[in-house]
Amino acid sequence: MSTEIHIIRCLKDNYAFLIADQQTRRATLIDAPEAAPVLAKLAREKLDLGAVLLTHHHWDHVDGLAAILQAHPAPVYGNSKDAARLPALDHAFDPGDTLLDGTCHVLDAPGHTIGHVAFHFPALKALFTADSLMTHGCGRLFEGTAADMFTAIAQFDTLPGDTRIFAGHDYAKANLDFAARFAPDPEALSARQKELPRLAEQGLPTTGTTLASERLVNPYLRTHLPQVAEAAGRAGASPLDVFAEIRSQKDNA
Repeated sequence: MSTEIHIIRCLKDNYAFLIADQQTRRATLIDAPEAAPVLAKLAREKLDLGAVLLTHHHWDHVDGLAAILQAHPAPVYGNSKDAARLPALDHAFDPGDTLLDGTCHVLDAPGHTIGHVAFHFPALKALFTADSLMTHGCGRLFEGTAADMFTAIAQFDTLPGDTRIFAGHDYAKANLDFAARFAPDPEALSARQKELPRLAEQGLPTTGTTLASERLVNPYLRTHLPQVAEAAGRAGASPLDVFAEIRSQKDNA
């Protein structure tokens, strides 16, 4: 396949992503937390910007957009439901739409914000989740409910296990430390606990784990399991109630 995914560190702990066609040298940017790292990557890889996809309106996902577009004019895509809070859009989409000649599927992912979406690229086996499903965790519920986030993540969980999850922040260590409370698979937990320091030492990203690996350690994908409910202090409760309890404990951790 001639497509490559570039993971770009921005701000303190954000990620932006460039999906680059190695033949045409055109790239799609997902979120724009900060201009300088994105512009540097475009220049270093000799890429032209073909489109920008926005997951949600929070400043740390859009603040770099104006400067990026000044250097690389490109159409901007965002959720029609949230158009009033996003930078000016060239294309407003609705969840369920397909973009970029059908290569990108827009998935509704409220919870963190009402208008939050995720972008699924089936041919790339890649899901860009921003602040919904995250590496070993999930995003904070600023506007939506636990039920909103639960439904979004349940939707993601129907995808193939080799789907790679690209989250919008590097919260992996804190999330994994918290996840260890809720009966994760012990071998998967131990392996990841050893891997994260090595990634940090080498300056490598922590995002891009597979859905299959997340199913072993991420408590928000495991709320249907009795041992997880018991660890959360909600033995016998519904998966949604267990999910809400774990998210509440994370908020107060």
